[in-house]
Amino acid sequence: MSTAVPTKSFSDLGVPAPVVDALVAMDRPTPFPIQADTLPDTLSGRDVLGRGKTGSGKTLAFAIPLVVAVDEARGSRRRPGRPVGLVLAPTRELATQITATVEPLAKSLGLNVTTIFGGVKQSRQEQALAQGVDIVVACPGRLEDLMRQRIVDLSDVAVSVLDEADHMADLGFLPVVTRILAATPADGQRMLFSATLDNGVDKLVRKFLHDPVSHSVDPETSPVADMTHHVFEVSGKDDKTALVRALASGTGRRILFTRTKHQAKKLAKQLTEQGIPARDLHGNLSQPQRDRNLEAFSAGTARVLVATDIAARGVHVDDVELVVHVDPPAEHKAYLHRSGRTARAGSAGTVVTVMTPEQRKDTQVLLKKAAIAARPVAVTAASPVVVDLVGDVAPYVKPEPVAPPQQPRRAGGGHAPGRGRAGRGKGTGQRSDGAGQGGQQRRQGQSGQQRPRAGAGQRQAPSGGRVQGQGQGRAQQPRRRATRPAG
Repeated sequence: MSTAVPTKSFSDLGVPAPVVDALVAMDRPTPFPIQADTLPDTLSGRDVLGRGKTGSGKTLAFAIPLVVAVDEARGSRRRPGRPVGLVLAPTRELATQITATVEPLAKSLGLNVTTIFGGVKQSRQEQALAQGVDIVVACPGRLEDLMRQRIVDLSDVAVSVLDEADHMADLGFLPVVTRILAATPADGQRMLFSATLDNGVDKLVRKFLHDPVSHSVDPETSPVADMTHHVFEVSGKDDKTALVRALASGTGRRILFTRTKHQAKKLAKQLTEQGIPARDLHGNLSQPQRDRNLEAFSAGTARVLVATDIAARGVHVDDVELVVHVDPPAEHKAYLHRSGRTARAGSAGTVVTVMTPEQRKDTQVLLKKAAIAARPVAVTAASPVVVDLVGDVAPYVKPEPVAPPQQPRRAGGGHAPGRGRAGRGKGTGQRSDGAGQGGQQRRQGQSGQQRPRAGAGQRQAPSGGRVQGQGQGRAQQPRRRATRPAG
């Protein structure tokens, strides 16, 4: 009879007491396998190459040794623009999620963390760096911009982490990553985590990791024990629309993946109008919009997140019970990463792929590459298998009214195209949104004649006449007033 080997605690692995207390407060009292395997090496300062499927707990696997190493190396004072710890991530969402994991651990040791990414003004990031920062979590593009501007200097970096290296390669970031890592001290500790070592990731390993210890906890294609896969085939567009609505109608959190940004926006709007609060997440949103929508999903004010592949790796929200591929993804890696938003950290989850008969062959090839055994089942929204999967249907939520867009106002209280402040350009008579032509009012050759102030119904050019843009109105008004008869 075999005896089970007791699981080591974080303290047994050498994690300092303040960090252990922070982990307990985060409801992470016991290490996952990838953490238990890597921590003895990373805490001793070894370079580590970690390979594990999404949701395996690798963020904590590098966050713990990161804060410990930075605390030991930073000295007594912070230097402006010179961090001691660096984490590189491929997307803004992932960088934000990593920061959320690192910050409580860093705070337990008196360290601070700053997140750097593009798509927002850099002024706040500059200010944070100028005040002194211990750890930077960054996307490569914006970080390199700040390096070129000499706002940040990586000469003091004692430990570097590269997360989702394979996704970095997919996005074409490896040349930038290479330049960034080359700017860190050659004798610093480096940790690289990647699901695969293709597309040039192996070159990064050879160039920057010194005698690394490799740890692999389940290959990327290994099935997750608590993840159930379904493939639902629908006969047409109407059946698909009804099925997706039914799958979105349950009480728990769910993420619906679409192929395009337009589809994500449209579907989130449709579900919300049908009483299912939903938010969209895609590349057309600004960073503040992304943050608000993710916060609504995390807080539960929206039960459904409709996303493109931008969320396939960067969204780590607890208790996502269902992932729906509204359309099968283009390749098997995307399927695995999308699906990995559920059944995380030991929780159970369900994945549904919706397909039409025309998509059957490609979907079967996709699932075979992903090592997923799930046979297609022809269904409608009312099929028993769908009803059982959805479970309790959440109550209808009345959509919040959408405020109408504000209109520019004239001094007299009315509205006329091109007469508001927004209609005036800066010396060109044009508006940046292309609407300046709609406000063309002044006739050419009339600057020396008095003309009564006309209402909206009188502001038309004579047949065949040419009118100028109102954008020049400020510069010409004094001349018009000067030609008016006295009195």
